[in-house]
Amino acid sequence: MITPTIEELWKRKSVRAYTDRKITKEEKELILRSASEAASAGNQQMYTILDITDQKLKDTLTVTCDNQPFIAKADLVLVFCVDFQKWYDTFRITGCDPRKPEAGDFLLAVLDAAIAAQNAVTAAESLGIGSCYIGDILERYEIHKELFHLPDYAAPVLMAVFGFPTEQQIERKKPARAPLSFLVHENTYRPLSEEELRASIAPNKGELSFDEWAKRFCARKYHSDFSREMSRSVQAALDHFCGRSRE
Repeated sequence: MITPTIEELWKRKSVRAYTDRKITKEEKELILRSASEAASAGNQQMYTILDITDQKLKDTLTVTCDNQPFIAKADLVLVFCVDFQKWYDTFRITGCDPRKPEAGDFLLAVLDAAIAAQNAVTAAESLGIGSCYIGDILERYEIHKELFHLPDYAAPVLMAVFGFPTEQQIERKKPARAPLSFLVHENTYRPLSEEELRASIAPNKGELSFDEWAKRFCARKYHSDFSREMSRSVQAALDHFCGRSRE
């Protein structure tokens, strides 16, 4: 049975153009409350959500996140940060003599932040509000750290922008997803054959041959300047979180 929740999950797609209709205070609170109700490791909620209401900050993020103008036009912009600072400070002031946070703490906090973000996106969808994840917030760590006045044990890892979709965005077809056979393995990992890769990995390649599509996609995504900057930036964030860049 396809429930309303499942239907919304299946139909949800990225929305990058918005009407002038504003998200109400009540709708924003529902989205944020839904994020806060997300599953969390040990109920620690190792994240902080930055609600970006300053238009100048939105304009800056448009540039620092790979020049995407629709970010500045979104009615609601949320930056999800890993945040172990609050727990480290709590352990310190209560005499726990806490160890310095490490890579495992960082990754666990990323999972907390990601689950909270997905709750926010799903809640927005149920309210008729479109959304788009912006992975480019992972780039330019040093700039974003200063921009948001982040402490040592916090770093931006996800951003989502929200707004009521235009009619064109509502009608736009959602890109096809890969079949479950490409994504789900039973019990142990099973390397996919060349035939399976060619049949499953590019459901949206259009009229291009698989080889031509793969070459173009690799050049546009994997070998791109932004991808290389993202890897550098994430390493810098992790190094700072773990104290390696402050030793």
